[in-house]
Amino acid sequence: MRYMTVAAFVVAGAVGLGGCSTDDPNRRAKTGAAIGAVAGAVLGHQLDSSSGKWVGAAVGALAGGGVGHYMDNQQRDFEYALSQEQAQNQLEIERLRDDTLKLTVDNEVSFDFDKATIRPSFRDSLDKLAGVISKYDRTVVHIVGHTDSVGSRDYNQQLSERRARAVTDYLVSRGVNPSRLESWGRGEDQPRASNETEAGRQLNRRVEIFVKPIVQGQEQRAYEPPGY
Repeated sequence: MRYMTVAAFVVAGAVGLGGCSTDDPNRRAKTGAAIGAVAGAVLGHQLDSSSGKWVGAAVGALAGGGVGHYMDNQQRDFEYALSQEQAQNQLEIERLRDDTLKLTVDNEVSFDFDKATIRPSFRDSLDKLAGVISKYDRTVVHIVGHTDSVGSRDYNQQLSERRARAVTDYLVSRGVNPSRLESWGRGEDQPRASNETEAGRQLNRRVEIFVKPIVQGQEQRAYEPPGY
């Protein structure tokens, strides 16, 4: 189950855009949208309903050849801003095969057991995270909550969703554009380790943050849920 934030799309006037139409109210729900550089706007961008392909120039999307460099810089800034958290094994940063950045947050430092309220001690880390996310606005950020197997499957699913939404809402409160954020709960379905031990259960209680680049011509992929 997913929790989707409310996307606010701004249609710019004819500033060198040649009058491209952007008034399809269902476009975002169908395929996601490319984020522009101005207030997360989608400018001069349409979906061809017959082919299902994106047409027009997406303002703010990355050209294929520039994706790696852009994500290199973003990874460097994450690592610098969150160096203390990494040194204390509270957070891991990985680069995935498609240039997505994956940040894994130890749930023991972010939430109390069986709670979905962010611990005050973790807010400073989220403030740093929000600063880097806001700086690199040509990405879509997916927040994914996970639990261990203690309790019922339905309860764990709901708890993972609440935790992911809590992180999402906090980032919005720190100025991250909500149209760039997607929130998901995976419950107990994707464990990192065995739930038979306390050490394994601790690893399974976590929040993962996937930062996916918006690539020109493939914009809808940035909004697809992480499949890792």
